[in-house]
Amino acid sequence: MSAETEFRLRDVAVTAYGPTIVNSIGHGAVMPVLALHARDLGADVATAAFVVALLGIGSMLTSLPAGALIARIGERQALFTVGFVDAAAMVWAGLTQSLLGLGAAVLLSGMAWTTFLMARQGFMIDVVPAHYRARALAGLGGSHRVGIFVGPLLGAGLIHFFGLGSAFLLAAGMSVASALLARMMPDLGASERAEARASGHLPVLSVLRAERRSLATLGVAVIVIGVSRSLRVGLLPLWADHVGLSASTTSLIFAVAGAIDIAFFFPGGWLMDTYGRMVVALPVVASVAVASFVLPLATAAWSVTAVMVLIAVGNGLGSGIVMTIGADTAPVAGRAQYLGGWRLCGDIGNSGGPLLVSAVAAVAPLAIACLVLGVLMVLGTGWVGYWTRQLDVRLRGAGGA
Repeated sequence: MSAETEFRLRDVAVTAYGPTIVNSIGHGAVMPVLALHARDLGADVATAAFVVALLGIGSMLTSLPAGALIARIGERQALFTVGFVDAAAMVWAGLTQSLLGLGAAVLLSGMAWTTFLMARQGFMIDVVPAHYRARALAGLGGSHRVGIFVGPLLGAGLIHFFGLGSAFLLAAGMSVASALLARMMPDLGASERAEARASGHLPVLSVLRAERRSLATLGVAVIVIGVSRSLRVGLLPLWADHVGLSASTTSLIFAVAGAIDIAFFFPGGWLMDTYGRMVVALPVVASVAVASFVLPLATAAWSVTAVMVLIAVGNGLGSGIVMTIGADTAPVAGRAQYLGGWRLCGDIGNSGGPLLVSAVAAVAPLAIACLVLGVLMVLGTGWVGYWTRQLDVRLRGAGGA
């Protein structure tokens, strides 16, 4: 029997995807109301936006330390621990009457979340054979999308009956449930960690220096992908407001895009495993480039929806692409430390998109800003296409995907 027929993803589906779906439901319930909670505590609009941004700031601050932590305690223990840390942060966020307390809780949640995502990625690298890697990691990205899609629906119902704080308590419960599900995972890599303890763990910076070529080429490609994905959140709501769409209509358009994201994650994983990484990395950025050029022509709900659908198809096909390339390039020794640097690249991209929109829109009308961003995304498409093509050639040469 071949390795491909021996491995069945459904045999590890609960431990592979269960914690991510459950935890993402909690985050999905909180994200739409986090700024509202900050406003209820007395924040102005700018301060409320900063409170939301603290999630990303916490993630960036923790990426490298989280890699070192996972290298020492392993993925299972990391997932179990940060599940309870995140639960405590969500209870704190829901009950505090202090804006400073809310900000601290959100920062702590961001720290726990990035550790959670990195540990999930490391577990999947260990448990899934290379020929199935992209499909498995696309499923991991898809499970996150499912949770983010379901979370606001559950949160809306709870908030209607019990108030805004109930969304944070739901998130706390989901974090505890994810920690308990993670406890069911096998503790892979224990012998390697014991050897590393005996010989001394590799410092994070030495691993990143050794892998600087991958980070300077494919790592930059990941930053570009992160920027392109976050442009949807930074640019589309501004344009919808510019053309007079209501907040409820904009939310509905984003819900449609979220459903399309989910629909395309498995085909994207199959394409990656069958034809290589470039075939899905390219559409993620190229779809945003095209959308940026045509967005100034979208003046009604249907046309804005069409632009969002275009981006969602590209984004859905690229589900798991960042994690997959990270798994492809990660060294055996110092893998967790490397993935910390990889995660930092993604965080820089995710945070950089809204900042880029803000910077360009500050000096140009929104329609011109769309065109400028489209040009930048065309350049980014070229970079992503070239380096992911080089990766595909290298993997085929090594007998990989």
